[in-house]
Amino acid sequence: RGRARRGGLHARESHAMKFNVSNPSTGCQKVIEIEDERKLREFYDKRMNQEVLGDVLGEEFKGYIFKISGGNDKQGFPMKQGIMTPKRVRLLLRKGATCYRQRRKGERKRKSVRGCIVSSDIQVLNLVIVKKGEGELPGLTDDNVPRRLGPKRATRIRKLFSLEKGDKLEKQYRVKREVAKEGKKPTIKMPKIQRLVTPQRIQRKRAAKAFKVANAEKTRTEVAAYEKLKAQRAKEAKQKRAEQASKRRSQNSATKSS
Repeated sequence: RGRARRGGLHARESHAMKFNVSNPSTGCQKVIEIEDERKLREFYDKRMNQEVLGDVLGEEFKGYIFKISGGNDKQGFPMKQGIMTPKRVRLLLRKGATCYRQRRKGERKRKSVRGCIVSSDIQVLNLVIVKKGEGELPGLTDDNVPRRLGPKRATRIRKLFSLEKGDKLEKQYRVKREVAKEGKKPTIKMPKIQRLVTPQRIQRKRAAKAFKVANAEKTRTEVAAYEKLKAQRAKEAKQKRAEQASKRRSQNSATKSS
């Protein structure tokens, strides 16, 4: 019994961590499981967005540099940037915060998240290849996964195709994809370019600004006319009161003399 109990304790103490490695340049992703405590110890007390040398994982990763982009603990709670603790905490989150999606307008919710410091409680750690090393990694650098969806924003399209600001964004710079439905002719879809500065957009912006300026000028004119009319009405009312007062005085003097 004691032997079995000791064996169960030893089984619990042994820790394995999965590394979810992604390569942005090829679009590939691979999960590597490591049980060697000496290798895992190199990642402990590191924070999110810190860079780690790939040499600590083995000879095949020599020369590689990885960046820690996140992770999950054994219960599935995600790591959150900015929480300087290796433990789990409960935070009141609102719209726009990571690790939370708002369901109702104005809603806030208290949720459990893991701090941004790596510890032995982390089950899966996400790594991004920042610099490629000497050798090829099967499933990460030897293959190329085409992008299913291309960028929509004008600046990101220019960055993808190395274009200058003055270059025109024609149709060939939009990533197309074919959509085939059963029993129907396949169609080609491509994104509409967002935040594209065109002469029409500049003209509309100029017209909107001119409309605002005209409205402000019209408001100022109307306010000045109203103030002038108000002063005139006040002057007329004052004159009328003065006439009535003088009329009363004359009537009073006539009654006294009679």
